[in-house]
Amino acid sequence: MDDWVFFLLSITLCIALKILLSNLANTIHKKPSLPPGPRFIPILSSLPWFRLTLFDLEPVLRTLRAKYGPIFTLHITSSPTIFIADRTLAHQALVQAGAAFADRPPATESGRILSSNRHNISSAPYGPLWRLLRRNLNAEIIHPSRLKLFAPVRRWVLRILVSKLKAEAQADGGAVVVTESFQYAFFHLLFLMCFGEKLDEKTTDDIRDIQRHLLSSLAKFNVFAFFPKLTKIVFRERWNLLLELRKKQEEHFFPLIRARKERKQQQQHGEGSFAFSYVDSLLDLRLPEEGGRRLSEGEIVSLCSEFLGAGMDTTTTALQWIMANLVKHQDVQTKLFEEIEGVVGSDAEEIREEDLQRMPYLKAVILEGLRRHPPGHFVVPHAVTEDVTLNGYLIPKGAAINVTVAEMGWDGNVWEEPMEFKPERFLAGGSGEGVDITGSKEIKMMPFGVGRRICPGLGLAMLHLEYFAANLVKEFEWKAVEGEVDLSEKLDLTVVMKNPPRARILPRRIE
Repeated sequence: MDDWVFFLLSITLCIALKILLSNLANTIHKKPSLPPGPRFIPILSSLPWFRLTLFDLEPVLRTLRAKYGPIFTLHITSSPTIFIADRTLAHQALVQAGAAFADRPPATESGRILSSNRHNISSAPYGPLWRLLRRNLNAEIIHPSRLKLFAPVRRWVLRILVSKLKAEAQADGGAVVVTESFQYAFFHLLFLMCFGEKLDEKTTDDIRDIQRHLLSSLAKFNVFAFFPKLTKIVFRERWNLLLELRKKQEEHFFPLIRARKERKQQQQHGEGSFAFSYVDSLLDLRLPEEGGRRLSEGEIVSLCSEFLGAGMDTTTTALQWIMANLVKHQDVQTKLFEEIEGVVGSDAEEIREEDLQRMPYLKAVILEGLRRHPPGHFVVPHAVTEDVTLNGYLIPKGAAINVTVAEMGWDGNVWEEPMEFKPERFLAGGSGEGVDITGSKEIKMMPFGVGRRICPGLGLAMLHLEYFAANLVKEFEWKAVEGEVDLSEKLDLTVVMKNPPRARILPRRIE
């Protein structure tokens, strides 16, 4: 009897040990799964997201974060889209594992048309083409030494903007609606940087209208990300609109590109004066990975369109939010004006770029505006170049990665009273003292993205925001027209003020 008991115990222990070892082996060799998310049913799972923009998704994403945690998966298209809603995980992905997360998802049908098959900086795959285009922009146009050459252009545009605001105020009892004036000013500035030419008002306005029409229609073209062979038939009019807008864009840009090519050739022969522009740098580029060929005219159009669109809308939106908060918070505006007077005096005609370096409160105002009201609430989607594990989950090769930019800057664990506008937080002793907006060491806010795909125009945007905000406050006292300043949001090309901001401006100097 004792032998039978011993035998049964031995068998039981062996079976238990085998099961334990088997489970352990499965645990060791089992691949991690995708981050959690709503159940995926092919085709049907995509339909609820069909008509939503990322802005519409924000309340949904907050709910999903509360349910699934700081990283979760949605099946918006046939490939998974993974959302990261935590600053530590975002840093691990975009900075620490930056090379693996630096690609872009495949272009949609409309994206291929507008980017000349991904021959621009924002959509190019991570690799030699992207490096070449980005290096050219950084070295030839937005390097600090190059930016100094455009100082006369900034002064010229500032004078136009001030005159435009004064004329509007005189026509409406001192009240102005700033959005149109800001867009007008930044387009002229970027246009000159891009093409090196001052064109007549009608031609410039026509090009600006085409750019605005094209960019404002982008949301309509998202439909072609879903079953493109079918949607191009069902939404034929929309597809034809895309092709028509692209054709108009090329018809207006081609003559400008050819004119720059001719002027550059003349300058090489010692004929006439020549001011360097973005187009000029593109004319010299060769693509080593494509047989050393030059960029086509269509590809140069795509790069110029990217330069104009990215620079105008984001900067216009950021300046709009900053000025609205200065109207709402008169104490902040007063403190900023006192700093300006202390640096340049009351008789200065202009605040120059070199003056900006001596204005820490100005920089704090700009940073607080970008933290509280980032123009984009999400980064341009990333994609991974290989299978990666993040927070214990599988991020499969080719998956689209999106990061909740606005939520990073509103994190109550980092920022005290995060929804309040308090520039002092960026001064000595504040929670934002010495904050690095590039996110290289840690992410506290990321209005320009972080990592290898960080916006290359960060320095240019900061210069423009500081320069124009400071000069506008030096030139005018900004007051509310009536009642409270409405800071409600809506999605346009960027996240803008729901109601166009109006202000009453009072010249600070009597001419």
